[in-house]
Amino acid sequence: MDFAKQLITLYPALMALRSTLAEMSPPLAPIQAPGGTVLFSENAPCEGFPLVLQGEIKVSRSSVDGRSLELYRVAPGELCLVSSACLFRNQPLSARGVTTKDSSLMLIPPDIFLRWLETPVFRNEVLGLFAARMADLTSLIDAVAFYRLDRRLAAALLGRGRQIAVTHQALADDLGTVREIITRLLRRFEREGWVSLGREQIIIADEPALRDFCHRLGAR
Repeated sequence: MDFAKQLITLYPALMALRSTLAEMSPPLAPIQAPGGTVLFSENAPCEGFPLVLQGEIKVSRSSVDGRSLELYRVAPGELCLVSSACLFRNQPLSARGVTTKDSSLMLIPPDIFLRWLETPVFRNEVLGLFAARMADLTSLIDAVAFYRLDRRLAAALLGRGRQIAVTHQALADDLGTVREIITRLLRRFEREGWVSLGREQIIIADEPALRDFCHRLGAR
């Protein structure tokens, strides 16, 4: 399979670097990473710039007590802010990246990434990434600082279909809290008739009511 062609399809800015892709030695080959694979860790050196061909990477920060807060996700055609910031400044990684499902990705060596930045179209793509991700992180800060956890949980359940295969621990990790609190809130949602709880799954029983609750304004 022509992986360079697949990369350019997902990342059009690489068209200007097609000759560089063809000349790389050894040739680029995709990395296959099953769901749950740790691709990079906090405070570790950055081994390269990931370009996702298939699957998804969840990027999160951890606290000293073991809790985790999701920052963003990287899907095919998207770029990783943490990796690019690390390579820009030659500093350790500031977050952890884990695949959420079976994934395929290219890992661009640091020296190649820095050479690519000399090409205006690729540099502009990376700078655009910073602007987009900063907007996402600003929204996350607002949610953590100003909105109640129950509304954040309601928002996390919406838009994922009627039947959601997820554990209470996974939701707690995504929202930066502990499993017991998520379980308590979900049981409250169930009493309200908004959701139905099963083993490692949540069924949305009343999406309009859940959405209405999510969008109510209120103090923390």
